[in-house]
Amino acid sequence: MNRTENIEKDYSDLKVAHRWLLLILAGAGSGIIYTPLYLKNIFYDPLIEAIGCTNTDLGALVGIFSIMAVILYLPSGLVADRVRMRTLYSVGMVSTAVIVFWYATLPSLFWIYVIFVAMAFTTILIWWGARLKLVRLAFPENEYSSKVGMSYSLYGLAGLLVGLVNTAIISAFPNDPVMALRVVLVFLGALILVLGILGYIFIPHFKGEINKESKLDIKGMVEAIKNPGVLWGAVGMLFIYAVYQGLTYTTPFMTGLFAAPLALVSVIGLIRNYGIGLLAGPISGWTAKKMGSASKALIGFLIISIAVLFIFLVLPRNPGMVIPVSVLVCVMAFFAYGGYSIATSTITEVKVPLRIFGSAAGLYSLIGFLPDTFIHTWFGSILDAQGDAGYNTMFIILIVSAVIGIFCMFMVRRYVRKLQNQPGDGRKGEDEIPEENEKIAAEATK
Repeated sequence: MNRTENIEKDYSDLKVAHRWLLLILAGAGSGIIYTPLYLKNIFYDPLIEAIGCTNTDLGALVGIFSIMAVILYLPSGLVADRVRMRTLYSVGMVSTAVIVFWYATLPSLFWIYVIFVAMAFTTILIWWGARLKLVRLAFPENEYSSKVGMSYSLYGLAGLLVGLVNTAIISAFPNDPVMALRVVLVFLGALILVLGILGYIFIPHFKGEINKESKLDIKGMVEAIKNPGVLWGAVGMLFIYAVYQGLTYTTPFMTGLFAAPLALVSVIGLIRNYGIGLLAGPISGWTAKKMGSASKALIGFLIISIAVLFIFLVLPRNPGMVIPVSVLVCVMAFFAYGGYSIATSTITEVKVPLRIFGSAAGLYSLIGFLPDTFIHTWFGSILDAQGDAGYNTMFIILIVSAVIGIFCMFMVRRYVRKLQNQPGDGRKGEDEIPEENEKIAAEATK
């Protein structure tokens, strides 16, 4: 591909195939770059045996990454507004690949902790800002909801395909988990390295991707925080993501209370974690675009989620209900994943200027992904304390979370209506929007 380094491009300057390639790099890339960090979700026992650690140690590895991620989401947005997408994407991928190759040597547990902290910097501080902003830059603003939904479909597809390859590798070394894990990590490192090279080659310099008004500071983040629509959207994403994460506990729910066979639970888990995203992502994005509002679509998804969670509460718990509960888990997964996949689309709905888009995305990530730091420990402690009765407690918590998410989306809609009621129907130039937001901020939150 021929490129001119010093020419900035708009999405309209790119061929359709080029734009779709960028969408694949963003979506599939997110399904691959985080795979080394979450191998325990699929290869729990082989990972413990290969590393030589306890269950607590393995949980702590993911925990320390999640804590670092929450700390770094905010500055990742600031970086994304002041560094080229090509630089962030390629440097994030290549540096992560190097660390994964280090991980493949299987050093002591202390150094594996260091590796997980280092990957928080490369995958969150450096790479994460490019993940959402690249989708925004490669397509028109009014297509963001549908395209970000499609990117999550590509995330699911990439995760599914890579997961199948990893499973084949693990199966090839049934008596040597150390070698199996090393081969898996070398494979993942090589794949991530290739993505980094492709990103450097194909991601152009975009017009308007750099905030040239100031040096690296918190001005863009302050502007994003002062936008009530952004805050309501970010808090709403927190509760939407909580519902999505809480759904993972349907696996022990099915085995413990419905005597679901291991083969069935494995298939449902694969569908829930990856397969459902192939449909839920693009369909939810299409729905949001068709309705002309991501927040409206999210309200609908959350209402359906509440209905399914209520059925979980009253459904007879015996082996004869295993098929109905399996179907309900898949239905719930569709709407929970669909809602999560378009939760960031409210950024464009509230008319956030492109020059602070990365800062707004960082704020969404900081607030929205907070459940990663506590929900699994919280729900685990509920099950330890209450046994099977703990599932009712968890489902009630998820219902309450969905209700709060609906309220937040109503507040987003209220803010959008106030924007639309401004002179000129709220359709101002990008640079005028922040000033207008400040004028109506107090009124919008009354």
